[in-house]
Amino acid sequence: MTDQELNRAVQYVTASTSYGRDTVADILTTGLGEMASLATQSSERFEREVLLEYVCQWTIKRTGQPEPLVREILGCASRWLDEVYEEIAKRQQEAHGLASDDDDEGAEPV
Repeated sequence: MTDQELNRAVQYVTASTSYGRDTVADILTTGLGEMASLATQSSERFEREVLLEYVCQWTIKRTGQPEPLVREILGCASRWLDEVYEEIAKRQQEAHGLASDDDDEGAEPV
C-alpha cells in the first residue's frame, strides 16, 4: 500500500467517523502496517477473519485505543484491509507455488 492510498483511507475514515485525523491515521497505519509486514515476513496462510482479528488485537495493543474505536475505524477501512489481504493471499500463493516447483528441481528423472 502506498502512502497516497494510506492517506486516502485516512481521509475517508476521518470523514465517515467522528474521530480525529491523528487517531484514525495512527490506527490505520498500525493495522495496515502489520498486515503488510505479515505479507513480507510470514509464509503461513491465514484465513481472512483470523488475520483481521489478529490485526485488530495487535492494533489495540500497539495504539492503546479502546477496542470499539479500533474496530469501528478498521471496519470503515475494510476496503483497504481487503486490498492488503488480497495482496497477502496472492504473495502466499506465489511463495507456495515456487516452493512446490523448487522441490521438483532436484528430483532425478525416472
